Amino acid sequence: MSAAAGIPAQLLDLLAVFILAAGVGIFVAKVGSFPYTIALLVAGLTASIVGIHPGLPISHDLILFVLLPPILFEGAANTELEQFRRNLVPIVSLAVVGLLVSVGVLTLLGSQALGVPLLVALLFAVMILPTDPVSVLALFKELGAPDQLSVLVEGESLVNDGVGVVLFMTVVDLAVRVETGELARDAVFTLDRAVAVATEILVVSLGGLVVGLLAGYTVYRVMYNLDEHMTETVLSLLLAYGAFLLAEHYLHVSGVIATVVAGLFIGAHGADEAMSPQTKISVFNTLETGAFLANTFIFLMIGITTPIGDLLRYADLIAVAIPLVLLSRATGLYPVIAVVNRISSSDISLDYQHVMVWSGLHASIPIALVLGLPPELDAVLRQRLRALVFAVAAFSLLVQGLSMKRLLDRLGVVTTSEAQELYELLLARRRAVDGALDAAEDLKQRGDIPGGVYEDFTTEYESERDDLGEAINELLREHPEIRQEQKLAGERRLLKQEKSAIMDAIHEGIVSDAAGERLLEEVNIKLDRVRSGETTVEADEEGYHEFWRDEAADFGLESVEYPEEEREESGE
Repeated sequence: MSAAAGIPAQLLDLLAVFILAAGVGIFVAKVGSFPYTIALLVAGLTASIVGIHPGLPISHDLILFVLLPPILFEGAANTELEQFRRNLVPIVSLAVVGLLVSVGVLTLLGSQALGVPLLVALLFAVMILPTDPVSVLALFKELGAPDQLSVLVEGESLVNDGVGVVLFMTVVDLAVRVETGELARDAVFTLDRAVAVATEILVVSLGGLVVGLLAGYTVYRVMYNLDEHMTETVLSLLLAYGAFLLAEHYLHVSGVIATVVAGLFIGAHGADEAMSPQTKISVFNTLETGAFLANTFIFLMIGITTPIGDLLRYADLIAVAIPLVLLSRATGLYPVIAVVNRISSSDISLDYQHVMVWSGLHASIPIALVLGLPPELDAVLRQRLRALVFAVAAFSLLVQGLSMKRLLDRLGVVTTSEAQELYELLLARRRAVDGALDAAEDLKQRGDIPGGVYEDFTTEYESERDDLGEAINELLREHPEIRQEQKLAGERRLLKQEKSAIMDAIHEGIVSDAAGERLLEEVNIKLDRVRSGETTVEADEEGYHEFWRDEAADFGLESVEYPEEEREESGE
């Protein structure tokens, strides 16, 4: 009876959490210009201050094993892989080298400024420095920030979350061994120990990478031979949780890295090659909803469970810790980017670097890690670290998150121009008009409106559609950069559809694997050109010389034979 009674009670607590979240959502929708996740945190903090505490606990395992996988997977699956690949050097450099530099700086400075042993300062550093840019990325999208900046911020977070969790697990194991007397304190910071830790981190990270690739490819192959959108949606959720659990719980490698790699694989290959349009909509809508619900619960519960009394008790340490974390973040970013800009083709401006330092928010991962400190550690130490981590997280979300728009405006890195905004407005209105005309046609076919009324509707909407078309064409003539951008974007979509059609033809046995592979290779070449800003479609001449033309001409089909000089120009 007690277990049965406990389930309704927990459901009521969960319902109370989401009622509060719904209220926050309504407030944000009405007021606007206020990030939803930060509003949740404020609401949670307010509830904590006034003494409202739902009975639901927020724990390390709940965040890490239940809430984090869908957030990581959804973020990775929606990452533009080409942009990610193009910025891979700075992303990995920041997520690995930059994180290690920041950890080292915070460990050394924190030990002196906070008056704690080096090992405790190191534990605090590996917990607090992983970043969580959820609210910042939403703001980037709203303001039209450059794609490169968004990919750099999100890519660094996806990778350094994995590296950070691996670092934490290694350091907390050392801390427990020191606390229990198994390891001498002066034996922690030695060269041999550093080599052993580095080796363990490398093995765990590479293990997570392999698990993510294998799990992603396995689910991809199942999806490729399947066309049932509900089942494929279930498979996507199974992959998000399965990759994490398989890596973290059973193989003892990085579950975060496994989930991120699996998400990148499905986003890059599964979406275009193994999903129908209906499946793609179903899968990605489900992932987005799951990530939204997980973020809603995390940010609201972070606010509710923030130890207000401990924050006041350790206010002096918190006042020191916050600037130290910011300084460590900057120290691990500016020098690394300077080196990357010098040795690679990357060109990350100083303005971008300022934004990246300030957008390094600390939320779900640090909270999960500090809640996962083992009971073998001293209780007062755990209480102090919890207060520091919660305080830095609250500061980064409230102060850094809310001031991000002002920083972007001051630095001038937002790229959405007035012409672009007008184009989007006109395009959206034209789609609305087309939808209204389709609806009027349906009503007429069903006999729901008289013919005269139908004529009134169509006359009005068709006139508006013509005016919108003229306005859009004039705008594109005056702003060729928008026309080129839209041309490339449309070309990417068409080429991906070409690729999907070829994959279907191979799958259905219409063409052989050999012929299909040649066609896919050509489409991939076109996609690479488009992604680099070069169109393959020209108005007055053939923009790209497809190989099938030469095959047909060599076979003797005169209708497709090209002049010799044109063939020479194409390099055939």
